[in-house]
Amino acid sequence: MCARTKKSFQYIRHLIQGTFTLITNANIKGFANGTIFRGKTKYFCVPGLNCYSCPGAIASCPVGALQSVLNRRKKSIALYVPGILILFGTIFARFICGFLCAFGFLQDLLFKIPTPKIKIPQKIDKPLRLLKYAVLIFMCILLPLLYRNRLGSALPFFCEFLCPQGTLEGGIPLLLKNKTLQKAIGLLFYWKFIIMLFIVVEAIFIYRPFCKYLCPLGAFYSLFNRISFYRLHVDKNKCTDCGTCAKTCKMAVNPLKNINSTECIRCGECIANCPSDAISREKIFIRCKPRL
Repeated sequence: MCARTKKSFQYIRHLIQGTFTLITNANIKGFANGTIFRGKTKYFCVPGLNCYSCPGAIASCPVGALQSVLNRRKKSIALYVPGILILFGTIFARFICGFLCAFGFLQDLLFKIPTPKIKIPQKIDKPLRLLKYAVLIFMCILLPLLYRNRLGSALPFFCEFLCPQGTLEGGIPLLLKNKTLQKAIGLLFYWKFIIMLFIVVEAIFIYRPFCKYLCPLGAFYSLFNRISFYRLHVDKNKCTDCGTCAKTCKMAVNPLKNINSTECIRCGECIANCPSDAISREKIFIRCKPRL
């Protein structure tokens, strides 16, 4: 694929990312007023990480919604949120990370800043990638499900103590417009701000550090990468084993060894850079036998 076509592919991908980010944060007046949108669309979840408390958000974040239903005092758990997550995962898997996540888009843009880039050694990188599964299991599922304070309620631990998107999208814009909130700033905000600042700066030098090491949503969708309807395929007859796909993958995936790795975000860079066009998007059809 020629250099011009590669740039065109990147432009189209970023256009999709930017458009989806604007659509899911279409309440522009919320930023001007410092208020949170509370319309009926907030009952629905977007596929990617997008803070509920963002003044522009017109729908809910699936991670926040999951913690919310687990936090309920009643033992019964709403099936909508786990169901929609499984549906998103079954259809798209981590394609959502590559194309439909606002915070993933931000990290892509930050990495484009011309600075020396850092490649984490595999011995460190590989175990660090397990952290996102620990965040999913403990902060997003077990703690909200099992912990209860004296009033019988629990905290959305991931949103409350770790999520950088919540600080960037929700905390800072609301503080800028709300004097009451400004007076209530405490240690928790400074903690979240430091985490957000660290991840944002880190994303300039390391490709998508939050997606690789901490994102519980990416961890959940990764479980579906090998079985989702959207998968990638390597044509062994066309492949020349040149290794270009592995060299160009910013998520450190080797498509020749595991094209549908749990770490693949379906960004399409391997497809765009393959000189022999050996990598393609696998088409899956459900065939039904006619009844006699």
